[in-house]
Amino acid sequence: MACFVNKVVIVTGASAGIGAATAVRFAQEGANVAIVGRNQERLAKVAEDCAKYGRNPLVIKADVSKDDEARSIVAKTVEAFDKLDILVNNAGIYKYDDIQKPDFMEIFDSIMTTNMRAVAFLTNLAVPYLIESKGNIVNVSSIAGRCVGHPHRTSYKTSKAALNHFTRCIALELAPHGVRVNSVSPGPVATEIFNTAGLPDALTTLKDATALGRVGESEEIADLILFVASDKAKSITGSDYVSDNGMLLKQ
Repeated sequence: MACFVNKVVIVTGASAGIGAATAVRFAQEGANVAIVGRNQERLAKVAEDCAKYGRNPLVIKADVSKDDEARSIVAKTVEAFDKLDILVNNAGIYKYDDIQKPDFMEIFDSIMTTNMRAVAFLTNLAVPYLIESKGNIVNVSSIAGRCVGHPHRTSYKTSKAALNHFTRCIALELAPHGVRVNSVSPGPVATEIFNTAGLPDALTTLKDATALGRVGESEEIADLILFVASDKAKSITGSDYVSDNGMLLKQ
């Protein structure tokens, strides 16, 4: 029997990569999914993939970094399904930066706004409904939040380190209400984020940097997210699950 029948799930950054794979897996397991992203065409494709399992998702075109649009995500989901059980904060951006360059703060602010502030705001909006449903939150972080190597990624790494600590703090705060909060930290995964960042060849280098000599697939991370969000993990909160093909072992 499907694990998430009639559960209501929001997945941000669902138009591609890990978010898309996660949305489809939740639909496959019987959930009502709200898929959130900025690319309408890609969202439509993900919606088709979800619908193959008998569940038409709620498609929400929104930029999580904009407060009004973030508000609409939670409002539209609750309006459509009357509740919220799981929030997957997956939306994120990745850019190179250089502390010596004039555009450093512009890049820093844009990354922190999307990768950290938007998560905090969406969590704030979703919490009343999650307390009511005794639901949970899964934040998609990165092993970049744990390591310092490889320069010119300061903004991204700082955002993910902040996200990890935010996860732990909110897990403690919401535990008395029966709401679990965890994070998943992938290593390199074959997604569009590198192309979007203008780094199409990055995966080749990153593959060689892993102990297992491979990069992850979006579906692997989706499966981990579903486990953490499921009742199989009902004793787990404030934890960070790493799936990196052993990359941290070589840092």
